[in-house]
Amino acid sequence: MAIAAKTWPTIIQGGMGVGLSNWHLAKEVSLVGQLGVVSGTAVDSVIVRRLQNGDEGGHVRRALEHFPSQEIAGRMLARYFRAEGRKHDETYMLVPKPSVTPSREALEIVILSNFVEVWLAKEGHEGVIGINYLEKIQMATAPAVLGAMLAKVDYVLMGAGIPRELPRLIKDFATGGVGSIHVDVVGASEPYLLSVDPKEILGEYLPKLTAPKFIAIISTDILASYLAKDEATKPDGFVVEGHRAGGHNAPPRGKINLNELNEPIYGDRDEPNLSKMVTLGLPFWLAGAYGNPEMVVAATELGAQGVQVGTLFALSKDSGLRADLREQLLSEIRSDTLKIYTDPAASPTSFPIKVAQLEGTISDGEVSENRNPLCDMGYLRVPFLNPNGRIDYRCAAEPTDMFIKKGGDVEELRGRECLCNGLTANVGLGQHRRNGYDEPPIVTLGSDMESVRALLRIYPEGFTAQEATQWLLQPSADLNS
Repeated sequence: MAIAAKTWPTIIQGGMGVGLSNWHLAKEVSLVGQLGVVSGTAVDSVIVRRLQNGDEGGHVRRALEHFPSQEIAGRMLARYFRAEGRKHDETYMLVPKPSVTPSREALEIVILSNFVEVWLAKEGHEGVIGINYLEKIQMATAPAVLGAMLAKVDYVLMGAGIPRELPRLIKDFATGGVGSIHVDVVGASEPYLLSVDPKEILGEYLPKLTAPKFIAIISTDILASYLAKDEATKPDGFVVEGHRAGGHNAPPRGKINLNELNEPIYGDRDEPNLSKMVTLGLPFWLAGAYGNPEMVVAATELGAQGVQVGTLFALSKDSGLRADLREQLLSEIRSDTLKIYTDPAASPTSFPIKVAQLEGTISDGEVSENRNPLCDMGYLRVPFLNPNGRIDYRCAAEPTDMFIKKGGDVEELRGRECLCNGLTANVGLGQHRRNGYDEPPIVTLGSDMESVRALLRIYPEGFTAQEATQWLLQPSADLNS
């Protein structure tokens, strides 16, 4: 089946981390004709912490002025906005944790926050904007997608699992219906259904919604074929993400073996069959060390529409990454001393995750040891049925005694780190504890540093997202120049 070449972007900017792929980064990529993507992960915490910091530039408040219901927007501002900003020794107010049975307040905050980030990314131009979600965070998906659709998001992307329910969820919202997601509950005979009724939330203020395109992020042609064979699960396209990509990676197929550094070993079975991807007749993009002009050309020659790139954009001047962390990373990349470790245990999701080995961050053994485990954000906690038949929640990064008391296996605790707090600290929104402790960051990047060094040779003081995008689209670029 032929795919119209001009219908789709060549470059998809990765929707990374918590607040790393923020609205400003996505807008900059979109302004040069490619797909800018905001991160939808924990975006409710990001938005309310911006409000508590005084909403510099008034961006959140400007977006909220355009939300269909000013009554709902007003409740968020009344609770979280601090005109004078948060004091340096003050802890952030927390948003409600994701739940199988979310409160009205929790739903409103998730909907509003996703609306704000997408609205700001789309403000003032005609380019396309996407939002990225993790399938692992099932309890937030339905209200999050609704919020993004209220802001007229153009694309929804989802990985870290099997996103079989997104096409139906998007269609249900677009046709004015109730949107539902099944939530896996450990110990339950069947998944629980979490439903969101837009009419109940917004009433007379509910506008007509338009369905965005849905891109599934997968690692194998087998999963792509499974999703594509049924119209109910069929996406509009795929990102085929290899194990060199940053952030979470799919586990190796079959028995997991580790190398001498205790990293997962990937083999031929983990390489997607791209000729089979072509036969599906759906557009696809390649990701995982495709962040240079030569690989963009190579991807299109293999039948892809283009590539998804994360690391270059994460290190650009326009991402949400803290300036001190960016300079520390770029300095080590220039000197070829930065190490990226594929950690098989750090993520509570049990997926391997690539972590930059950086002094002063969670990858620093002393920093990790000095952190007291605490699960106060809860995005990766898992619902389960307790002995009384009621739903409870646990996370492998929470305090050991609590996890075991809730029936967790002690083996699940080995090497776990709190991604929620660590990733939030990456963008300058980390929690300050009452005892004076500041949550340390945990930085995730992909394996390909040569592309970053090549771009730094052109822009020695660092580069913008637009400069990175334009460089990727230059087929004649020489990585060794």
